[in-house]
Amino acid sequence: MDPPLSPLSLSYPINKDTWRHTIILSFQSLGVVYGRLSTAPLYVFGSIDEKDVKSKEEIYELFSFVFWTLTIIPLLKYALIVLKADDQGEGGTFALYSLLCRHAKVGLLPSDKTAAETMHHEGIPSKIKMRTRARWAIEKHKSCHYFLLLLALVGSCLIICDGVLTPSISVLSATTTLKRSISKILRESSSEKADSIDKYLTKYIPVPTACAILVCLFTLQKYGTHKIGFLFAPVVIIWIVFISTMGIYNISRYPSILRSVSPVYIVRFIRNADISSWKLLGRIALCIAGSEAMFADLGHFSKKSIQVTFALIIYPVLIICYAGQAAFISNHLGVTPYVTHLSESLPISRDLHHVFTALSLIASLVGSQATITASFSIINQCQALGCFPRVKVIHTSDKIYGQVYIPDVTWILMVLSLGVTFGLGDITTIANATGLTVISGMSVTSCLMSLVIALYWEKSLFFSLCFVLAFGSVEAMYLFSSLMNFSKGTWCVLVLTSLFMMTMLSWHYGTVKKYEFDVENKVAVDWLTDLSPGLGVNRVQGIGFIYTDIVTGIPSFFSHFITNLPAFHELLVFVSFKPLPVPYIPQNKRYLIGRVGHKEYKIYRCIVRYGYCDHMRDTHDFEEHIISSIGEFIAREEHDYDDKETMASPSPEGRMIALGGPSTSAALIPVTEIEENEVSQTSADIETQRSPLIDSYGGSGFGPPKRKKVRFFLPPPSPEVNPAVRRELQELIDARERGTAYFLGKPHLSVRKGSNFFKQFLILNYIFLDKNCREPPVALNIPHAALLEVGMAYIV
Repeated sequence: MDPPLSPLSLSYPINKDTWRHTIILSFQSLGVVYGRLSTAPLYVFGSIDEKDVKSKEEIYELFSFVFWTLTIIPLLKYALIVLKADDQGEGGTFALYSLLCRHAKVGLLPSDKTAAETMHHEGIPSKIKMRTRARWAIEKHKSCHYFLLLLALVGSCLIICDGVLTPSISVLSATTTLKRSISKILRESSSEKADSIDKYLTKYIPVPTACAILVCLFTLQKYGTHKIGFLFAPVVIIWIVFISTMGIYNISRYPSILRSVSPVYIVRFIRNADISSWKLLGRIALCIAGSEAMFADLGHFSKKSIQVTFALIIYPVLIICYAGQAAFISNHLGVTPYVTHLSESLPISRDLHHVFTALSLIASLVGSQATITASFSIINQCQALGCFPRVKVIHTSDKIYGQVYIPDVTWILMVLSLGVTFGLGDITTIANATGLTVISGMSVTSCLMSLVIALYWEKSLFFSLCFVLAFGSVEAMYLFSSLMNFSKGTWCVLVLTSLFMMTMLSWHYGTVKKYEFDVENKVAVDWLTDLSPGLGVNRVQGIGFIYTDIVTGIPSFFSHFITNLPAFHELLVFVSFKPLPVPYIPQNKRYLIGRVGHKEYKIYRCIVRYGYCDHMRDTHDFEEHIISSIGEFIAREEHDYDDKETMASPSPEGRMIALGGPSTSAALIPVTEIEENEVSQTSADIETQRSPLIDSYGGSGFGPPKRKKVRFFLPPPSPEVNPAVRRELQELIDARERGTAYFLGKPHLSVRKGSNFFKQFLILNYIFLDKNCREPPVALNIPHAALLEVGMAYIV
């Protein structure tokens, strides 16, 4: 096992939480976070067949469930409690899990193998280190560690499932309203052919139209949360004004609905409920669909903006809307056809119905955005921590670090959502599946949150149990009712969750096994640094970058290379990427630089640390950062590093120092050489530049022409600078000027004979995913002429 990395400060620069900034984010959150909650009235009562409702009183009882469920789950649980458990502004299942990994030794992720202990040194308050009974019990039993990881993965899978099902039910509900609106118009003009018209419209309007709208929705994702938020927010504002006006109108006509706010109606429902009544609760649970997005989308906005928007706008609007709809349904049972649909509670006006139809179509797009955005966030976190195959992540905002777009996942979600729409094609069936997804995801959050209360907040077990009992009992009731509809749609959740779960488990298992193989087969540093004639190794000009997952020793693939070709560069740099279970790593502490062996060997180690929300993999001047950090390390190596701010960390190979690239370096002066036909360069130009790794080698034959090449020079001589240090810095510059080569291991995994079926399945699935996902990020910006991949057989 590799030693822990150096301690890490967990601070990260974030946007100032001003009221102006909060208002802007609140406006955007209407179009992203609350689109789902605000459009839920389209299908909550609408997914209930009026034949299943026994009496007017039962509608009152169902509304009482809606009122108290909205109050207990989104308002009390999420807005007031769960949002306080953010991980430096990030939310979601993995944010809770990362808090547990840092504050209790429960980490099983690939990143935890060498990095988790970093979180238990400086930067963590001393009270966090107290070994409470709860922490001791969980740390002691390995089965608890596996259970927590499994719980985090299940919660992540359920959020992705929600991103598949919600667009389907939202859009299908709106197109069903469109079908009924067209049907009414045609019935008035040709009542004799009413039945044939209904059959024709049912066949050609809802599902095909819904699929066309879904394609448009997923195509919009490339514009990013910022633009989509400003585009969708006005739609949500118009929508909530419209449905709240409808609610006020119906409440004024049938004010008796207000008395059903009393919890007495809930007791009465439970006392008289039968199997058919319990099944109705599975659809009532959809009134809180989208609550999980309040926490999962936290990285896209701010805590205050989400809390203020929900408490002051969304919550009262939803209560008014559902109250008005329930009031109308209770007074028109058996009188009005399709009475449970939201459009029927409109005042009788043809023009108003047409406006509602058009608005509901547009609002259905908005309602789907929250779950799609949450899927992007959770997949980005899973990938960064080694639990999801490599996909391209595009950060769509320079100010809000959590706003991401994942093209590959967008198309996968679209295909699955279209498949659900075509395959099930019925609102009630999809509603059953969506209800189970929503409640299951909330139950996972409740379990993890109770552990956060005990282990991170260090409250007593009494408070932790109170949280689980108070909110878990409500969720367990809805979970039971949703499972009763297993044969009527909820089986779809099991299929989708199994698909995503097998993908995550296979990738996690394969990554861990590959890492363990590297650790077990690494070579001691003495093997490489022993330059005796018996070894017969020659040093060639230039710099060699060796990319490896281990942080000590020599990787087996490089020793395999040296054995067959006994030569390596005059200056070697072992580079390791280490994701840590934190959202962000400050730029000035991102690179850990150390020396391997004696100075005369000129071998260095660079550990690049990043959080699960950092866009480190998008860095275009990566080589420049490493060279500059090594130069800073050489200049500061002779000084006394006892001061905590220097972040010096001992290791078996020597002292390592946390640095941050060019911004902190005074040892080397980077100079950008601009082509002759370019006079100036704007910040926008710099953002679109190609990597210097490619530019320095004249490009790879595709993409935009090169724009710059970074070269390094020494500052003017100073009596304070040791001549030996200056000489070593010059050797670093000269080595880079002579050329750079990059060594990557190319693992070929195979299953050990005699392995059980489950292990064989996971490894074979990992091999398939590895061959069909994107290349390692570091390989994407390396010119092919300078890249050398060394194949190695991994028997796991």
